[in-house]
Amino acid sequence: MDYFWLAVGIAALGYFIGDGLKNFKNPPLKSHMDFFHEEDDHELIKEKDVHYFLGISKEDAKALTEDHPDIPHIVLNGKVYYPKGKLRKWLADLGE
Repeated sequence: MDYFWLAVGIAALGYFIGDGLKNFKNPPLKSHMDFFHEEDDHELIKEKDVHYFLGISKEDAKALTEDHPDIPHIVLNGKVYYPKGKLRKWLADLGE
């Protein structure tokens, strides 16, 4: 009976390794959890909260926005908002 379970384990191992190698160069489709990360890119950050996203002090965030007027932002009803996805990309480009 022990050899039966060993054979079943080896067969299952072979199946999963073969399936993994079959899809090695073709990544799987997006999962349901990726939907939440995509929605996150369209979120707007208020001007008073942008320092939390950047991980710096309020004074440094204010200086950064004054020194770089090209920072992606939107003005609605006199309030400044920053699109999270574009701000993340702008920061990555700024660091290069």
